[in-house]
Amino acid sequence: MKKRALITGITGQDGSYLAEFLLGKGYEVHGIIRRVAMEDPEHRLWRILPLRDQLHLHAASLESLPSLYRVLHAVAPDECYHLGAQSFVAYSFEDEFSTLNANINGTHHMLAAVREVAPRCRFYFAASSEMFGKVEEVPQTERTPFHPRSAYGISKVAGFDLTRNYREAYGLFACSGILYNHESPRRGYEFVTRKITSHAAKIKLGLAKEVRLGNLDAKRDWGHAREYVKAMWIMLQQSDADDFVIATGEQHTVREFAETAFGHVGLDYREFAKVDSQFLRPAEVDTLLGNPAKAKKKLDWCYQLTFTDLVHEMVEADLRWLSSRGDQIPR
Repeated sequence: MKKRALITGITGQDGSYLAEFLLGKGYEVHGIIRRVAMEDPEHRLWRILPLRDQLHLHAASLESLPSLYRVLHAVAPDECYHLGAQSFVAYSFEDEFSTLNANINGTHHMLAAVREVAPRCRFYFAASSEMFGKVEEVPQTERTPFHPRSAYGISKVAGFDLTRNYREAYGLFACSGILYNHESPRRGYEFVTRKITSHAAKIKLGLAKEVRLGNLDAKRDWGHAREYVKAMWIMLQQSDADDFVIATGEQHTVREFAETAFGHVGLDYREFAKVDSQFLRPAEVDTLLGNPAKAKKKLDWCYQLTFTDLVHEMVEADLRWLSSRGDQIPR
């Protein structure tokens, strides 16, 4: 009998890669989507359209506990991957209330529903390196104290603590993956990495003249989302639930990302990248670097791709898309 997996946030970057991965493992894959997505699948489901016929999609809202109960009753999942969230950090400064409400309540609702309806289901929570924020040590491990500097980071700390509490208080098999920045050609265009690669492609094709960015000296640990979803799955196959830092252990600046992306198309980023104060965070996270030693030792998970290969893959994907569709991008 096939294992059943339920994914929140299945239409996002991570959700689409995870769905592909689980289908390849022979799972029956279910996903929670907003009802409005059903009405505009070409734009709202673009990442999972190639998989659409293999997936079981359910309209529900993370803000509605009854709707989650209904889905869990119908699916009876063996594994639940809670990836759904308002994940754009810059937006969390603009609307702290909706970010906190959606992310914290959404996680609490999922945990409560799983506990009541499917207590044997293994639960994964998508935590974030943004929880570390103003870091107290470099690199960061599972024992590094949290000091979040955005509503998004705060909401992820709350979700992390909720997940741990459900594990310790109720015996739920509940894990958190503290994922560092992970990118791909499916990354949203509002994120700085995709903004850089898409503009490098646009400028190369004569569709744009510049790209406006924030802090070019911010340092991040960037990996590929395709590699990170494998770690999510491995966590839920262990004998005991635990939390893990998932990272490359390698750090680069936004400036290096831009230099690599523009260099791939024969351009000098310095001629086109303009610093714009509107893209600076009110409270900056200057440096994030993860130590994935625990994941390597206990999960036998090790990151495989180079930084340059990641950036080049994203630029090539944007060149292909723009060459075939012009300046129209999926949302």
